[in-house]
Amino acid sequence: MPIKKILVVDDSPTERFVLTDVLTRNGYQVVTAENGEDAIAKSRSELPDLILMDVVMPGMNGFQATRTISRDDLTRAIPIIMCTSKSLETDKIWGMRQGAYDYLVKPVDHKELLARIEAIKNK
Repeated sequence: MPIKKILVVDDSPTERFVLTDVLTRNGYQVVTAENGEDAIAKSRSELPDLILMDVVMPGMNGFQATRTISRDDLTRAIPIIMCTSKSLETDKIWGMRQGAYDYLVKPVDHKELLARIEAIKNK
């Protein structure tokens, strides 16, 4: 599956900047969202090929946004990688149950992230 456009969802401007920089340097087009509500709206309007989703955000958290996006007919085929500081195994299991395709713990290793994106592309 080709991945060209990635939606980066994180309430931290620094995290959004760093991920955007890494992804654009590797040839991806990046769209950003600051919270769960914005993520749902942009997933519908932009139809990205992949979403990188933070969990801990004000308002709707990443688990809730992932559940909504993964159950919407328009956006359910978009793979979501959760990128979060929540590192417990129960958090990972819960994220995957909400519809996440993969789960990475912050600080995200950029080589690992790019490898996970490549693995999705090669499916």
